[in-house]
Amino acid sequence: MVSAPSVGGISGSGGAGPSSASAGVRGPPTTAASATLCASGNAKPAQVYANGYHPAKTQNPLSSMISPPLDLTSVERREQPTFKEPVKKKSRPHGLQEAPTYYPTEEEWKEPFEFIQKIAPEAREYGLCKIVPPESWNPDFAIDTKRFHFRTRKQELNSIEGSSRANLTYLDALGKFHKQQGTNLTRWPYVDKKPLDLYRLKKAVEARGGFEKVCKLKKWAEIGRDLGYSGKIMSSLSTSLKNSYQKWLCPYEDYLRIAKPGVHQQLELEYGGPLTPSPAPSPMKRTNVNTPFSLRAESPARHATDALQATMNSHTKDADRDFSMEEASPFAAPQAPGFTAINNSGGFTAVNSGFTSVNRPPTGNPDMKAPKTSSTPLSSSKNTPESRPSGLTVLKRQLSGDNQDTDAGTDKDDGESGSRRSKRLKKDAVPTIAGSHMSLFRPSAPRIPKDEVFSPGEMCEHCGKGGEEHGALLICESCDHGYHGSCLDPPVRSKPDTEWNCPRCLVGDGQFGFEEGGLYSLKQFQEKAADFKQAYFESKMPFDPVLDCHRPVTEDDVEREFWRLVADLEETVEVEYGADIHCTTHGSGFPTIEKNPENPYSTDPWNLNLLPLHPDSLFRHIKSDISGMTVPWVYVGMIFSTFCWHNEDHYAYSANYQHFGATKTWYGIPGDDAEKFEKAMREAVPELFETQPDLLFQLVTLLTPEQLKKAGVRVYALDQRAGQFVITFPQAYHAGFNHGFNFNEAVNFAPSDWEPYGLAGVERLQQFRRQPCFSHDELLWTAAEGITGAGLTIQTAKWLAPALERIHRRELGQRDEFVAKHDFIAKHLDAKRPAQTHACVFNGASGDECPMTFKVDDVDVPEEEYGCFYCKSFTYLSRFICLKTGKVLCLLHAGSHPCCGSQESDRYLGKDHALYYRKSGEVVANTFKKVSDKAHLPEAWEEKYEKLLDEEATPSLKSLRTLLSEGEKIPHDLPSLPILKTFVDRCNHWVEEATNYTVRKQQVRRKNEKAWLTGARKSIGGTSQEQKEWEETRNASNIYRLLDEAELIGFDCPEILQLKERADAIKAFQESARQTLTHRTNQSIDVVEELLEEGQSFNVDIPEVQKLSAVLDQLKWNEKAKVSRGVFMTLKDVNDLIEEGEALKIPLYNDHLSFYKDQLIAGQIWEKKAQELINADVVNYAQLQALSDQAQASALPVSPETLAAVDQILHKQREASRQIMDLNERSRRPDYHERPKYAEVLEVIKKIEELQAKPTGTLDLEREQKRHEDWMRKGKKLFGKTNAPLHILKSHMDYVLDRNIECFNIVTDKPRVPAEPASREPSPERRKSNNWEDPQFREVFCICRRTEAGMMIECELCHEWYHGKCLKIARGKVKEDDKYTCPICDWRVKIPRDAARPKLEDLISWFEEIEGLPFQPDEEEVLKKIIDNAQEFRNQIGSYCNPVLATANEAETQRFYLRKIEGAEILLAFETNFFRQELHKWSPVAPEAPPVLESSKSTRKPRPTKLQKMLIQYGVDDPDDLPESVKGKANSLKRKALNAEAAAAMSSTHSGGGMETSPGANPYGPSGVPFFSQHSPGQLQTPGLTIASNSHGHPSRGPGPSSSSHGHHRRSDSNQGNGIDLESGSIHPSFFMQNNGGGGPHLLVGDNSTHSLEERLLRDTHYGGEDLNMDLTTEAGKTRALEILSRTDVGRRRAEEIFGRDVWGGSTDDNDPIGIGVGPEGDDNIFIDLMIEDDDDERKVRDSSNDGHHPEDDRNEAASLMDAQKEA
Repeated sequence: MVSAPSVGGISGSGGAGPSSASAGVRGPPTTAASATLCASGNAKPAQVYANGYHPAKTQNPLSSMISPPLDLTSVERREQPTFKEPVKKKSRPHGLQEAPTYYPTEEEWKEPFEFIQKIAPEAREYGLCKIVPPESWNPDFAIDTKRFHFRTRKQELNSIEGSSRANLTYLDALGKFHKQQGTNLTRWPYVDKKPLDLYRLKKAVEARGGFEKVCKLKKWAEIGRDLGYSGKIMSSLSTSLKNSYQKWLCPYEDYLRIAKPGVHQQLELEYGGPLTPSPAPSPMKRTNVNTPFSLRAESPARHATDALQATMNSHTKDADRDFSMEEASPFAAPQAPGFTAINNSGGFTAVNSGFTSVNRPPTGNPDMKAPKTSSTPLSSSKNTPESRPSGLTVLKRQLSGDNQDTDAGTDKDDGESGSRRSKRLKKDAVPTIAGSHMSLFRPSAPRIPKDEVFSPGEMCEHCGKGGEEHGALLICESCDHGYHGSCLDPPVRSKPDTEWNCPRCLVGDGQFGFEEGGLYSLKQFQEKAADFKQAYFESKMPFDPVLDCHRPVTEDDVEREFWRLVADLEETVEVEYGADIHCTTHGSGFPTIEKNPENPYSTDPWNLNLLPLHPDSLFRHIKSDISGMTVPWVYVGMIFSTFCWHNEDHYAYSANYQHFGATKTWYGIPGDDAEKFEKAMREAVPELFETQPDLLFQLVTLLTPEQLKKAGVRVYALDQRAGQFVITFPQAYHAGFNHGFNFNEAVNFAPSDWEPYGLAGVERLQQFRRQPCFSHDELLWTAAEGITGAGLTIQTAKWLAPALERIHRRELGQRDEFVAKHDFIAKHLDAKRPAQTHACVFNGASGDECPMTFKVDDVDVPEEEYGCFYCKSFTYLSRFICLKTGKVLCLLHAGSHPCCGSQESDRYLGKDHALYYRKSGEVVANTFKKVSDKAHLPEAWEEKYEKLLDEEATPSLKSLRTLLSEGEKIPHDLPSLPILKTFVDRCNHWVEEATNYTVRKQQVRRKNEKAWLTGARKSIGGTSQEQKEWEETRNASNIYRLLDEAELIGFDCPEILQLKERADAIKAFQESARQTLTHRTNQSIDVVEELLEEGQSFNVDIPEVQKLSAVLDQLKWNEKAKVSRGVFMTLKDVNDLIEEGEALKIPLYNDHLSFYKDQLIAGQIWEKKAQELINADVVNYAQLQALSDQAQASALPVSPETLAAVDQILHKQREASRQIMDLNERSRRPDYHERPKYAEVLEVIKKIEELQAKPTGTLDLEREQKRHEDWMRKGKKLFGKTNAPLHILKSHMDYVLDRNIECFNIVTDKPRVPAEPASREPSPERRKSNNWEDPQFREVFCICRRTEAGMMIECELCHEWYHGKCLKIARGKVKEDDKYTCPICDWRVKIPRDAARPKLEDLISWFEEIEGLPFQPDEEEVLKKIIDNAQEFRNQIGSYCNPVLATANEAETQRFYLRKIEGAEILLAFETNFFRQELHKWSPVAPEAPPVLESSKSTRKPRPTKLQKMLIQYGVDDPDDLPESVKGKANSLKRKALNAEAAAAMSSTHSGGGMETSPGANPYGPSGVPFFSQHSPGQLQTPGLTIASNSHGHPSRGPGPSSSSHGHHRRSDSNQGNGIDLESGSIHPSFFMQNNGGGGPHLLVGDNSTHSLEERLLRDTHYGGEDLNMDLTTEAGKTRALEILSRTDVGRRRAEEIFGRDVWGGSTDDNDPIGIGVGPEGDDNIFIDLMIEDDDDERKVRDSSNDGHHPEDDRNEAASLMDAQKEA
């Protein structure tokens, strides 16, 4: 069986068998003892936790429990940035159409009832709809997730579907029957190699008229095809089907025909009436009887599944088996094949467990095996003492106010309920387990036959007597009920040999419900749901090769899988659903005014806590809260958890909001198809309705949409997501399921159009004898009295009047009918002498003549006291009470239904009975009249309106307004109100228009109107509609028009007289204006303004007003132009003034206008000239200055922007000129320190480049700049950075200084015995063996004289450690047994260098040139530090460079200082050559002495030129082979290179040097050799050495040169004794002189030195040179030349050119690959693999194909080429 992964706890079966541990315990841990179960089943199981979280039967309130909170960011929420509404699905399973989705606007969202009523006509046709709130609406989630805990219910999917459940129930009963008969049906029979579905076979035979008819008509082959077998008509198929039916079905069907009537009769006796309309209450009650389907582990679905799997065992793999929700458990209990009694679970313990039945073996029988559990891993909540159900648990809704623990002393009768809704909330009854769905319902009548006092199995269910008095009891294996053998039909005389089941269990009573699940917090349930979903779909989704993973699960996948599981008999999937959780005890997901008073959503009308009590909701008339209807319930779902087909209680509307989580899919059926749906359900599963006619009230049955559509039922679907509402409409059936973990909240509400549906819903509940949630009559009466709101409103009266009329007619009719029966029986007590009169209490008589107790009592009583005992309806207005039993009946069943032992006539007569009226007939009639009158109020207003129009020919406007006000106060549609409103609005409009002409407005307002009019004319144009309307309203003729309209409209008001007076005043003004315009030349501005103000006050356009306004504007312009003369004005100001004058029609001969036009022309000419100068390629600053002076002197109207631009250019030019002059002057100062800094010069040059013309002195400054930069290029050349930009020089010198400080350190880095790196020291004692106790001592290594870092390698001779990075040795190529000789010990091993090392003498010479520079270089300070540091070091080691005093004992000290010198970034040539010669003399490694080192070049390959990079890019060696598109650029680069080469040659010739161009020089690199190679060895091979050690371990260092004294103590005394002056400093020059008379070794450097010969051999292209031929003609000369040329690859090639390719004899290449000789042992491959590429500290060379480059790049490149040629 498929179910979710386990989340903790222990599973077992009946306390026996192996226990299963959970795969993912997330709750409180349990002890080891709690996981141990006794195999015999006798030991009491230890306390365990249900589902691994909390005890299932905790006595503490859930609010006191605390668990980890839910992370709301881990669930789908609407406010998440990634949340997006998916595109509407094009197709759905079963071909369902989507229900509508609505997106209300912000305005529509304000009133929920108005919006719902707006969409109702369309949405009602679908049964449900979805509403997506506006984006701004996102309420907070108000529940405390740490304290929120809830119980779930378990759902087996294929047991929910009606057809599947009927099938499984039938097969379960069939298996029990045959087992009882001694023929076990352990596997399904096979037909045509396929298992035969016996239930489908039975249905197919029934559909064709039964077994005999099928045999007679030979329909077996047709049935076989319907069952999916081969279409071939074979006699074997027909025979097999017929035999299977005869063997397995015929006996059971014959038994059913006999036993079913008796079972149905038993059910009728138990439930007090026939099976129709309703035989049983809701299956929510928890009974002590172990009924079918009550235990999850032994449910029929599992038995049928086990049997099917046993049948299919040979075809089903382990991967396809079912698994439970706790599948993650690593242990699984064994599977029991075959059908098993559905409640034969080890988890059930009867109350009378000590009683032994005759057909049940004793508990301690050693032969009895522990009952086997299902083949699935059992959940931790299964079969534990806390979670083991004692009866039927279902998914119905519960009472929030009653005690929810049935073991806590709750009255047993209260446990039997017929309602799915809860009772009204009681403040004094707080549930023990808050919100548990095990709460009780309203009380209902107890079962009729007996009042159960004993537990099942103690008494006979037939006679009610015990087993000891009347023989042993037979105990049913399924329900544990006991029966005497003699009470059965037929009687059972002896104990059955097999398991025995009672007829009720073999026939089936149709009971079904959901088992109670575990107790969870939200986080725990989220984890459980996620684990289940992942485990379920992990192996089901196909593999996506593109994503390299399984395809993600889509909503369509989940939906299809859900309906497959629902209809699949072979696979039982169990999930859990936290449904119907009370918000009163758990809290609502919405903020509430009690807990969150400041939260705006706590008062939002869409808050589900407020929606039922909305002013437009009829539920506001319910006096108390009803949990689930007026108080929301919450639902916590996981994947596949479902809610079955149902419609809402009382056919109410419902609103469901999803706070967060995965999608919830809904299916809806319109209310108009409700009858079709119910008919389709009954036809699909008639067996279920046979004993449960009220099945659709129980919310436990599904039917696939496909089946419903075939039956003609319209089914629609929608997907609800986080932050969305789903609305269901009255009488609409709906169902659905969840796609994953989610949290929903739902409540009912009732707009006014609900009332007819509500009445129909109550009548339907009464028909099925199910208790309603509230009294419909009470709701209507409360609305009529208006006590729950602001009184009775017309809107309420309109819907209430028809409803009260129906109640009034029904109630009075039932009362009259009952009284008539009562009166008839009273008069005919004596049938022979009937009485003519009867003193009846109903007629007001008093006395004892009438036995009926009658009373009118308008007092509130508990609901339990006015609920009909029979039909469960509420008897609010009239109730009939049996004074003997206290039972209450409605008037419909009063007297006719037995309530006690009295006869029917006595009940009607009223003996021991009473009839109570809540409201008398007169009160009912008066209330109905009051409501009717209220509803008639709109019609009364209509009558008053007609009367007013009839009485007055011209009614006053005041009367009309009063009548309109009264109509508008009536909150209902009035037909005549719009007409009256239109007429009054017309009159009001006339008055408003007339007021514009009668009331003098304030002066400020008139001016504002004028300004607005002027702006409007400019913005919208003279022909716009608005301007026309404005001009029309200001026409003076409107006054006379309004007077005429007043006569036509026919009304009276004071404004008519005022308008007549205004017309006369306008005529007087016009006369005065004409006189003023006639004599305008003599008028002043004040006089014209005063008259104009008077004309404008009339608020009409008078021709004289416009003429006065024009005259006034001209007078004001003249005044303004006069004042502006002599004042500076911009070009725009003058132009605006001229345009204003022209607009005012100022004459052309006006003096002011002519003046300003001349000024405008002069300003425009100046503007044009200035723009030409500004935009010229070469700016004429003199003309610009003249323009600027002209504008200021003549006060021309110019543009401020242009004038500012001119001044800015002039200012920049003057400032740049000043700075250049200053720099030139300062650069020529004799005092070097007063000259400008080079950085300052660069900044000024950069500013000059932005100018369009260079100021005077710029060329001189640039010339000095070039001279300074030539000095910098010389420095770059010294450091080998010829091709680098100039700014690199300073940074490189900083690096050199930093490196030299480390290497020339003589304070802390002193000569010492070679030390071990800290990482290789074996112990602290090893470090103490050194004699360096100075705390400042720091162990440094390598030539860089830095501490240990990265890979270190040890020299096998001097035992010094070197950094692999410094020597460019790759870590991956170093082997443990390799040997290495450092460059200090063997001069032939080259040291990789990234840059050239200049001689100290060259740096000093370069430094001395600074004083001749025009600017102070930035490099001066660092250069001085480099020189001083090197000089100081040279002075310190000068005493060790005396060849006279040097001895072999100082070899280690000389090696130490040579190591420091080699690590420095400048060359101390004398010291280097001296130490190398001395070390070769005392400790020779190479066969020959080291050559004299005159320079130290970089070992890095030179950077390629642009031309070389272009050749590499296109893969050619010759520029002529390049593509035509780039050949032009290549030729240009080639010419530049040749020019640079020529310039270098000319420079060499003029300098008198002997430098010559190398043979075969190619400007773009060596011919045929790519410039860059993939493997460029950065270090030569270490010569072969023979050392005994095979590893880098340190050999013993005994006496010898390596362990001798370092010679720190100089022998100055002996030197002085020999007469040698060591302090004179003259040792250096004499050291390299040939005629040095001193003793000891000498280094002789002459004209024929090795270095000179090598250069000549490599350069000279004429072999016939005299000097060279002299050297090569002799054998000794040739041998020496070959020795020199064999050292390098270039030399070897040169030797082959001179002496031929056979000069090496074919052996040198094999034994001496790098030309340094072969060691004694021939060990020439020690470090071949250690050679790696050079590290490039600078950035890689940019792509040369980019055309954009700075001119300085070409200049630098040319200079670099020249330098390179010089060096060559």
